[in-house]
Amino acid sequence: MTKPVKRIFTTAATLLFLAETTRSIAQPLPPPIIDMHLHSDAADSNGPPPLGICAPAAELPTWDPRESWPVAFTRWTKNPECERPVWSPTTDVEVMRQTIEVLRRRNITAITSGPQPHLDRWMKAEPDRIVPALGFNFATKPVPSPEQVHRSLREKRYRAFAEVGIQYQGVSPSDARFEPYLAVAEKMDVPMGIHIGTGPPGARYLPPFPNYRARLHSPLVLEDALARHPRLRVWIMHAGWPMLDDLLAVLWAHPQVHVDVGVISWVLPRKEFHRYLQRIVEAGFVKRVMFGSDQMNWPGVIEPAIEAIESALFLSEKEKREILFENAARFLRLTPEEIAELHGTSGARP
Repeated sequence: MTKPVKRIFTTAATLLFLAETTRSIAQPLPPPIIDMHLHSDAADSNGPPPLGICAPAAELPTWDPRESWPVAFTRWTKNPECERPVWSPTTDVEVMRQTIEVLRRRNITAITSGPQPHLDRWMKAEPDRIVPALGFNFATKPVPSPEQVHRSLREKRYRAFAEVGIQYQGVSPSDARFEPYLAVAEKMDVPMGIHIGTGPPGARYLPPFPNYRARLHSPLVLEDALARHPRLRVWIMHAGWPMLDDLLAVLWAHPQVHVDVGVISWVLPRKEFHRYLQRIVEAGFVKRVMFGSDQMNWPGVIEPAIEAIESALFLSEKEKREILFENAARFLRLTPEEIAELHGTSGARP
């Protein structure tokens, strides 16, 4: 396909998206939701699309190591074993369009990280619902310096320092290499979301993540960082699954720590997710649990993630609203005016 033809197709898709954004919404929006964990990823960020995922999963993959795990993993995503898998869109425009359609329909405001220029494009398309967050890991070349991060936060280009994905490089948040970045976040009073918990199945055996280690699922890896930076406003992404006892110990010892449910809300079997969440709630920490979809390039997982909260029989209606909105509003220190606007008929950036 020649470049001019490609440009025509891209322009047509963009015009279609813009036309849809101008449609008026006649009916009142549902109660607002804050998604603490969304990505403006490319369509091919997890491999050549389309990719299928079961949301929720019934079973997780098994591997015979005589075969390459990347080959087995690709087969798992190309042939998901469920009746109605969620398929990823095949273009970047469609990932953005479908995600924003869900955000609007469900009245969701999302803390969003992702590569440039994708994040800028998403913010331009939906500035009231896409709240920019600064993603970070040590695989980026070059790695942004603490001074560069400080400048970006000082200029208010980002409203959160998330997702911090250094677990994928085998680095603990308490590691000395990450210490200057913790100091910046604490000094700037910018909320920081750190990936502590599950990655893709068999992450260690996928080419980008040779240093991934299961022991870094433990929220205890955060404790030395917290002791050095007691004023750090931090949340644990994926709630440290499956290290429940370690998580409860950290939540008890460090009352400032919050969690988001992240990918475990839709990638795990529903009974397992509910069992994990129920223990956190019954231990007395419901006010520190926040919703997060971890939408990457599957816009169709956002609503199953919401349904995982709404269908939890052990949660009261008040507790569901706390998880879906109120806890994040408090954690982000939204003003009464911002909260009131989010309850209206249009979004508002926190």
